[in-house]
Amino acid sequence: MERVLTVIKNKYIIAGIAFAIWMLFFDRHDITTQYGYYTQLKGLKAEKAFYTTEIERVNKTVYDLNTNPQELQRMAREKYKMKKENEDVFVIIEQEEDKK
Repeated sequence: MERVLTVIKNKYIIAGIAFAIWMLFFDRHDITTQYGYYTQLKGLKAEKAFYTTEIERVNKTVYDLNTNPQELQRMAREKYKMKKENEDVFVIIEQEEDKK
């Protein structure tokens, strides 16, 4: 029992425990803040990966449009509903059925 009391009364152990508690809970870089930063970092990395793939896809599309006339014609027909002379274009709009 005396040995436990001497360990508890030791000023270095008290200072170490107080320092650990301060760093874990009260410091501006405490555990909850670090966890928030970590989750934010994971989200930002996922966002970066998404935008990187989107940039690659858009760059490929732009390259295809600049080099391939068939691709340019396909894009004009699909997105902008353009047509050739003496040609009829039918636009089909699908309606969603209401589920009741």
